[in-house]
Amino acid sequence: MNENRTTLKTCIEIFLVSLKLGLTSFGGPIAHLGYFHEEYIRRRKWLDEKSYADLVALCQFLPGPASSQVGIGIGIMRGGLLGGIISFLGFTMPSVVALIIFALIVGELNVSSMGWIHGLKIVAVAVVAHAILGMAKNLAPDLTRKAIVILALAVVLLWQTVYAQVGVIIIAGLIGYLLYKETSEDHAANFQVPISKKLGLFCITLFFGLLILLPILREVIASPFIAMFDSFYRAGSLVFGGGHVVLPLLEREFVPTNFISEEAFLAGYGATQAVPGPLFTFAAYIGAVMDGWFGGILATIGIFLPAFLLVLGILPFWDIVRRNSKMKGVFMGINAAVVGILIAAFYNPIFTSSIVESIDFVFAVILFSMLSYWKMSPWVVVVTGIIGGTLLSMM
Repeated sequence: MNENRTTLKTCIEIFLVSLKLGLTSFGGPIAHLGYFHEEYIRRRKWLDEKSYADLVALCQFLPGPASSQVGIGIGIMRGGLLGGIISFLGFTMPSVVALIIFALIVGELNVSSMGWIHGLKIVAVAVVAHAILGMAKNLAPDLTRKAIVILALAVVLLWQTVYAQVGVIIIAGLIGYLLYKETSEDHAANFQVPISKKLGLFCITLFFGLLILLPILREVIASPFIAMFDSFYRAGSLVFGGGHVVLPLLEREFVPTNFISEEAFLAGYGATQAVPGPLFTFAAYIGAVMDGWFGGILATIGIFLPAFLLVLGILPFWDIVRRNSKMKGVFMGINAAVVGILIAAFYNPIFTSSIVESIDFVFAVILFSMLSYWKMSPWVVVVTGIIGGTLLSMM
C-alpha cells in the first residue's frame, strides 16, 4: 500500500512539473534544455550536472526531438516507464491541444506578429544564458575543456549542416579520450534506469521493425491513416537536428501531395512558433487539418513514437557505457562539446532572432537578473516577458 502511494505521488509530481514546463517552455529545443536544467537540475536535483549533460549528449546523437527525449529520459529515471510516459504527456500535451484547436478554429490567424511572441523570445535568451553559465562552470573547469567548448562552438556555427552536432560530439569524445583517459572523475550520482535491458532490446527491435514494416503496409493496404502514420513515423525516425529541421521535411511530405495547402502550412508554422513545448507538435496541426482531432492525435503519436522507443531502448545500457573507466575521458570531452553546442545555438538562432534593438538587450538583461540573481521562478520570468513584449510592441 505504501509503495503504491509512493508511486502515485511520484507520478503526480512528474506530471505537474512536466506540465508546468509544457506550459512555459518557449523558444525551441535549446531553450527547453535551459528550462529543464533550471527545473530538474538546479531546483529539484533529480539529476546531477554531469548526468544531465550525458543525457543531453546521448539525445543529440539520436534522431528526433532532442529536448523531448531528454524530458522522457528524466521521467524514466524518476519513475520508470510510466514516469517517462507521464513526463512526455505533461510536456507535450499543452502545445498539441493548442495546435489542434488552432487548426480547427483559427487557421488564418497571424500569430507571428504579436508582441508577446517577441517577449517570449527574449525570455528564451535569459533562460538559455542562465543554463549555459551553470553548465560551463561544472563541465568546462580547465583550459583544455574550455578549448573544446570554443572548438565545438566554432564548428557548429561555421559548418551549419544537419550532422555538424553529431560530428562535433564524436571529435570531442576522441579528444577527451586521448587527453583524459588516465583521469579518474567520479560522477556525483548514479544514473539509475528502472527499466530492464530486455525491454530496451524489445523497443529497439520495434523501432526498426516499424520503420521497415510501415512503408510495406502503406503499399499493401490503401488506408489514409496508415499512410499518415508512416509519413510522421519516418519523419520522427530519420531527422537529426530537432524541430527546425523536421518542418521543411513535413512540407515536402504533405504540401506537394495536396494533403495541406501552402497557406495552411505556413499559418501552422507561425502558430507552432507561438506555443510552448516541442516543435515536433507541428505534426498535431497538420494531422488536425487533414482529419480533425483523430488526425492530430495520430500524427502526434506517429512523430514522437520513434523518439520514445529509442530512449527506452538505449537508456538501460547507457550507464554501463558511461561508467566504464576507459569512457570517462570520452564523456569529459563530450560534455564540454555540449556546452559549446549550446552557446552556438544561443547565438543563432535564439539571440539573433530575439535581440533586434538595444531595448531588447536591456530587457533580456533584466530577465536574466530576475532568474539568476533574484532567484525568481521561471514562470514569473515568462509572465514578465509576455507583458514586456506586449509593451515593447506598442512603443
